[in-house]
Amino acid sequence: MIRLIRARIDTHALRSNLAVIRAAAPRSRVLAVIKANAYGHGLVPVALALSTVDAFAVARIEEAGALRTAGITQPIVLLEGILNVGQLAEAAHLQLELVIHDPMHIALLEQYRGSQRLALWLKVDTGMNRLGVRPSQFQESWDRLQALEPAPLALRVLTHLACADERGSPVTAEQLARLAPLVRGRGAEVSIANSAAILAHPATHADWVRPGLALYGVSPFAGEIGRSLGLVPAMTLESTIIAVRTVERGDCVGYGATWRAARPSRIAILAGGYGDGLLRSLPNGAPVLLKGGRAPLAGRVSMDMIAVDVTELPLVAPGERAELWGGGLPVEEVAEAAGTIPYELLCGVNQRVSIELV
Repeated sequence: MIRLIRARIDTHALRSNLAVIRAAAPRSRVLAVIKANAYGHGLVPVALALSTVDAFAVARIEEAGALRTAGITQPIVLLEGILNVGQLAEAAHLQLELVIHDPMHIALLEQYRGSQRLALWLKVDTGMNRLGVRPSQFQESWDRLQALEPAPLALRVLTHLACADERGSPVTAEQLARLAPLVRGRGAEVSIANSAAILAHPATHADWVRPGLALYGVSPFAGEIGRSLGLVPAMTLESTIIAVRTVERGDCVGYGATWRAARPSRIAILAGGYGDGLLRSLPNGAPVLLKGGRAPLAGRVSMDMIAVDVTELPLVAPGERAELWGGGLPVEEVAEAAGTIPYELLCGVNQRVSIELV
């Protein structure tokens, strides 16, 4: 069956990007972040493609369950932790590693009566002010986790960086300075670095790195594309031309009549809209790659369709493919046009889009 809109996922690119990450942090193990359906790339297919990583990280227990059902045996870290006794029992059944970011979690573990020993990651808030125990709570939290029965299978430490994607920001060094005295002399494995820190801040590499966006070939730095960092885009989002129309000078296209033809024009209508995850904030002039070159968006993104001015590309015709982002049109560029970040575009690709591995 021919799909009108599809996301082609290059598994060779995924593995190439993993190699770049390993080369950047050769002394660290890799905890591959595949939450949010692997940033829109397909949870299970990406896990299978990245079978050589040391562990996977997900946000929700449902994601971990899907991986186990698919036969994934690597360690899986549950980044958001658990909320109640029921989730703790399910996490133990799935043999998950738990991030402990609140004293509530420690209390649940102290009440735990299962025989399954759990690997735990104590998260410390060094300045993100989102999840994690405060530095002032760290020693008490560590001691309580050490005293658990059954004893933890492993007890590690992690933190999350707020400004690693800003190369000149002093915040990363400040966060490292807050963490250092907490972990010194404990012999615990530590994880600090996200994609940006892996590529720009070697001091953060520690025992484990946690790549997310870079695995998918996308730059975590504003104004840069993945290829400039040696990364290869893993996703090409392709659409199909379903009609080509001629409009006269002065005619408007789309809802709100936000685009008006300055000359007699040819307009290609493509399958794909906000019902598929495209952002309605994409403005007139945002690029689309078609046969023969780039063409600008004409009018608002609607639920199922977009319109593109192909006046300068006379050979386009219904049935031909178009690239919304990918190897020929960086997702970073499309995100900038939409006033957002690549994460939102990638994670927004929804269930109506067919995922095909290449």
